[in-house]
Parts: sequence; structure tokens; C-alpha cells
Amino acid sequence: MTASPSSAAKQRPEFLVALGLAAGPVVALGFTRFAYALLLPAMREKLHWSYAAAGGMNTANALGYIIGAATAAWWSRRFGSRSAFVWGIVISALALLASGATGNFAGLAVLRFIGGLSTAVTFVVGSALASRVHSGGQQTRSASLVAMYMAGVGIGVVLSGVVVPAALTAWGVSGWQAGWLLMGVLALLAIGPAAWAARQVPEQVASGAAHGGRVSLKPLTPLFVWYVLFGAGYVSYMTFVIALLHSQGMKVWGTGTFFIVLGIASAVATLLVWGRVIGRLRGGMAPALVSAVVLVGVLPVLLWHGMGAAIASAIIFGGSFMAGPTAVTVLARRMLPAHAWTLGIALLTVAFSVGQAVGPLISGLLSDSSGGIAKGLWLSVVLLAVSAAVAVIQRERTIEHHHQEAAPVAPTAPSAAER
Repeated sequence: MTASPSSAAKQRPEFLVALGLAAGPVVALGFTRFAYALLLPAMREKLHWSYAAAGGMNTANALGYIIGAATAAWWSRRFGSRSAFVWGIVISALALLASGATGNFAGLAVLRFIGGLSTAVTFVVGSALASRVHSGGQQTRSASLVAMYMAGVGIGVVLSGVVVPAALTAWGVSGWQAGWLLMGVLALLAIGPAAWAARQVPEQVASGAAHGGRVSLKPLTPLFVWYVLFGAGYVSYMTFVIALLHSQGMKVWGTGTFFIVLGIASAVATLLVWGRVIGRLRGGMAPALVSAVVLVGVLPVLLWHGMGAAIASAIIFGGSFMAGPTAVTVLARRMLPAHAWTLGIALLTVAFSVGQAVGPLISGLLSDSSGGIAKGLWLSVVLLAVSAAVAVIQRERTIEHHHQEAAPVAPTAPSAAER
């Protein structure tokens, strides 16, 4: 059966809006969070850091992320979701630019903290906006649009995989500063499409249910625990895998190629595979499957050396790690009333951030011990295995949204807070 002309016309704007919103994850995670792994070997050499110090830098970022995620719903209510989303990108871009202007550990830690806070607001509010792009009841359609938003992470990883090695090739280990600056410029360019897309999604109007009492998140308890473990497991790999490949003798463009492949795999699989898969699985089966595949993706670089193992790891890990936030966003949409989506996604992201704060620090301490970086990365395998077991416990209780859905996507005038 072919879609009617009116249906096709409706889906095209939804596609463009989700794609424009994806500029948020490009900056929030692709640049501000994950590109640090590419810069870490040069920064360690130039700034004389231990692995624990390097992990601590990402912990500062994760602490900011926790606060940003915890307050995202407040920022969304206070200034409007569209303004909160766009201004988060603006602040992240400025933090990226400032990171290229100092080599001071405390200063960089503060900037990583600020970047974590702003990108959490961007990512959480953007996830809620992406959840509202499709106002109908088609779960697979909504999941696909959320996946399209999440695919922005892979796009950001690909761009950083080109920009950072180019900077390091041109300026050697001192090129880490140019890497931050170039990503900051790209982040500024991302503001335009993100702002346009945000204006196409109407603000969530508080319904009567929003004032009728608290929303219980207890049914999502296994998902909260899973997200802590998953966050700690996957981010330990993302923080130190480039350092591991570097220690195995891989050169700058080799690690850059690894990162580019990882990003392409993330964007393609999130967009074409995981949206459909997650839209069909129920309960905790999607998160459990994600953990299992991500775990398999970690293993090649731990068991073997060389470009073949690195590419295999990049494809498997890259093609699955952003399916975690996609699964969480889709489950929150199914199990919570529409007015609670931003709050639910925000609190789940806090759990995610706690794992991301603890994981790199412990992994860094293990990497400084006699076992080296590989020992630290085996922590990812253990955490991901436990997270898969926890996810299976999650049960789904779908609610009826009735009239709580957002209005159909259409261009709207800016609210007073956005003018």
C-alpha cells in the first residue's frame, strides 16, 4: 500500500524537523562529549596528565551533565522548550571555543562542566521536542523520528573524526587547541538549522493532568538502574578507546578513521535499523538488546590488535551505542503522560549521567594500574553485561495519551520568551 499524497506531504516536514533538531546532538554529544576521546592522547602528552586526571576531566563534564539533566525540565518550563534547546547549543559552542584558549587544568575542567550542563539541557529538551514531532499514534513512526534526532550524534562523531585529526596533523600535539576551536565554529553554524526546527514544534501546553498530581516513575525503576550501568559502561569505552588504540601503535589518521567509521555506523544504524527495532520491541527487551550488542562491540579491541579489530569494534559499537537513549526516549513516551515526557526523560538522563560520571573515573584509575588501559576497558564489558540482565526485568505499561499529545507539527509564532 502506498502512502497518500497528503500523508507523504505530512511526513516530509516531520523528516526535516527531526533532521534539523539533530543539530543539537551533533554539538551536544558529537563535539562536546565524544570528541574529547580524540583529543585526549595529545592533551595528555602536552599537558602531562595521568589517565585518572584525564578521566576526571570527563567526570567534570558528567557532573555538569547531571545538573543540566536534573534542571532541564525547569529550564524548559521557565523559558520554553524551544529557547532552552537553542540557547543550550549556543552556550555549548562558546564552551568549545573557550576550551581551545587555555591549557589550565582547572579552567578546562570548569569548561567541561559548563559544556556538560548546557549539552544536557540541549539533549534532554531536544529529545522531548523530537518526541512531539509526530503527534499521531504510530509508535514506529515516532520511534523513527526520535532515532533520526539521535543520529545527529553519529554525524557529530564523523565531523570530529575529520576535524580533529586534521588539526593534529597540521600542528602536532599542540593541535588539540585548534581542534576545540574548529568544533566551536561548526557548533555556531549548527545553531541556524536547530533554531528553525525548534520553531516548527509547538510548545507543550500544560493539560489538566499536569496539575492533577505527581506522575509515578516507579514502574520505570529497572530502566533507571539499567541507564546508570549502561552509561558507565559505554562512556568508559568512548573515553579511553582512542588512547588504547594509540598505545597499540595506531597513528593519528588511523584513530581518526576509526572515529569516522564509528560515527557513520552510529548515524546509519540509529536511523535505519534501531528506530524500527525499538518501535516493535516491548518492555526492557530493547535496552537489553542494546547492551548486549554494545558489549560485543567493545570486545574486538580488547582481544585483538590492528586496524581490522578497530574497524570491527567501530562498526558494532558505533552502530548500537546511541540506541540506548533512543530506547529510553521511546519507553518514556509510551509509559508516561505527554505532559511528563520532558521530566521523565530528564530524570532518566540524570541516571545516565551518574553512570557517565563514575565510569571514566574508575576506568581511569584502573588504567593507571599494572593492567593498563585494557584493564580499565574491561570494566565496560562487566557493566554492560549486568545492565543487560537488569533491563530484562523492565515491564511495559502503555498509557492512553488521549488529548495530551502535542498539536500537529506546524510553523508557529515564537512565544514571548523566545522573542
